Parts: sequence; structure tokens; C-alpha cells
Amino acid sequence: MTPRTTLRPRATAMLAAAAGLMMAASCTTDAPTEAADDTAEREDQLSEQCQEAVVPDLPELPPVAEGSGTQTVTGVDGEVDVPVAPQAALGMYTTDVDILAWLRYPLASSQPIRGDGGYTTFPCFFPQDALADVSTFANYPEYDYESVLLAEPDFILNGLGYDPDVVARLPEIAPTYSVDAFDGRSWMEHFEETAAALGRTEYYEEWKAIYDARVAEVAAAIEDPASITVAPVGYWEDQFQTGCYAGVECQVFADLGLTIAPTSLLNDREGEALSGEQLGKMDGIDYAFMIRGLGEEEDAVFQQLLDDAAQNPLWGDLDFVRNDGIVGYEFEMTFGSPSGQLAFLDVVEQALAS
Repeated sequence: MTPRTTLRPRATAMLAAAAGLMMAASCTTDAPTEAADDTAEREDQLSEQCQEAVVPDLPELPPVAEGSGTQTVTGVDGEVDVPVAPQAALGMYTTDVDILAWLRYPLASSQPIRGDGGYTTFPCFFPQDALADVSTFANYPEYDYESVLLAEPDFILNGLGYDPDVVARLPEIAPTYSVDAFDGRSWMEHFEETAAALGRTEYYEEWKAIYDARVAEVAAAIEDPASITVAPVGYWEDQFQTGCYAGVECQVFADLGLTIAPTSLLNDREGEALSGEQLGKMDGIDYAFMIRGLGEEEDAVFQQLLDDAAQNPLWGDLDFVRNDGIVGYEFEMTFGSPSGQLAFLDVVEQALAS
């Protein structure tokens, strides 16, 4: 579930080999044709990957590169100098890419995605117009430093600041601002702090205004939201999890005036890990919002999860099971990013609006 993982060490020679490939690639004369092919391939991937997925209505996010020189920011590794107006920014994790787009950074020509969960390109809820000319490479659960190098970034935003190996290696490729975006605090706090540190608060405020306006629209469409009890419900490590994780789901629930299940608010909103014998603690939940992967294979995994849960008689007695209140949503939303927060609002609206 969590993006935290242990880095598998790779030899320095592999980076040197990637550098040679990068030099060779810079000599090609087929770039326009290849770019057109990449765009067409990505459109096909999105069409196949995002069937039945929630795709929010997002604004245009034209890149802004103003100013010159460097600025000093303080990351998990101390003070670092990063360019004020980079021309090719890269996000180390998928949520970092979304944040860069909303902060209006010009993006490097290639950006990371997850290599699992049914993803073949960017998450379905990402700002696709801003990413139209950007190719992808799998960079999680295993990190692909060669592809990071080949993307030729001049600035890296790294939200995986909990991993000291990643923090140490990325500055060898480009100036890097590393933060631990998965430290238990709300992703929105990290987004606001990152925008302030990089001198781009105005773009955070633009996003927040869009989010607040959308909250008002969705809240108006839900009849008596306080009478509806909701919870994020996940399953990993052989237990049902009810916590708010990076804060996406519970922030939306709270902003809409919905009632968050008590089990989700325990342990400073980390919720509970419930065994099969403890499922009764989810009694009274009207709607359970559950993450799921994309594509037929991941659909089968999700259905198998529900089938396995149904073997427990306590599961069938839960209100959200009896009343068809299980709401699946694209699992990358749960890690927290600007587009993901807006997309989850759409998920809730589709499930609860009258």
C-alpha cells in the first residue's frame, strides 16, 4: 500500500551506461516521428486503462518559467540550491509530477509512473493536456535511475524523502528538493509548504480556490450530508484498514460535512487494522470507499477481495455491504495530489449526490 519501499542498490556502471545512451539518443533525426508515435500510443493507453475511471474537469495548466538564478530551500537533507526557473522539472513519484504541473513547472520530456496496479501511463485523473507531450517510465515499486537520467531534468521534486538512498542519489543527476510527503501529515500541508518553499504559493492558492468552489458544488448536491456515515476501507497485510492515510478521503468527507466513521478517526486518523473477528467495528458505515487498480486483471483482484470477505458472515451484516454502499476508486488518488483531491470529490459526488 504505502509508497515506502527499500531501494535495491544498482551499480554505478549502469548510470554510466545510461549516460552513453543519452548521448546517442541526442543524435537521432527521428524525433518528430517518434514524438507523434508516443502521443498516439499514450492516447491508446489512456483509452484502454481508463475505462470507467473518474476523470475530473481540470483547467489548463500552462507552464511558467520566470526569473533566473537559484534559490535555497531546506529539504530533508538540509539546505540545497535549486533553479528558480527550471526548464525540465521531474517528479520522483507520480504525485510529485502532478504537483509540478499544478505549480506550473515546465516538465522534463519523460516522467515516472507506477509499474503496478494496472498502470501503463499516467493516472486517469491527471491533467492530461499538460502531460500531452510527456512520455512515461515505470519508477515504482523499483526505482529506475537510468530513466531519470535519460529524462535530462534540471530540477527534481522528490516526495520520497523517507528513503535516504533516494535522497542521496538524485542530486547526482540534478538539483533536488526532497521532502517526506508520506510522514503521516496531510498531503495538502506538504503541497502548501512545497509551493511556499519554491516561491509558487500563488499556484497553490489557485488550486485551493478551485477545490473550495468544487466542494461547495458537491456539498449542495448531497442531501443532508451529516446523516451519511462514510469511511475509507482498505485491505492489506491480511487486515481491513480504516485510516485516512495521506488525508485525501477524510479531508473531502469533512469538507462536505459527511460523518466520518469513528474507527477512521482513531489513532490520530490512522484508523484501525481490523481482523476478520473485528469487522463489527465497521457497523453503521453507509458507504465504504475502497481503492482498486485499473484494468481487467485488477478488476479481478478487487472482485476476489470482495468474494473472500464475503466468506466471513460478519461482512455480510455490515450496512455498506447489505445496501450496496461499496464505492471503488482509482488507488493512486489515495496518495495525495492536487488532481487526485479533485477527482475524489467527483467520486463522492457520483456516489452520494441526489
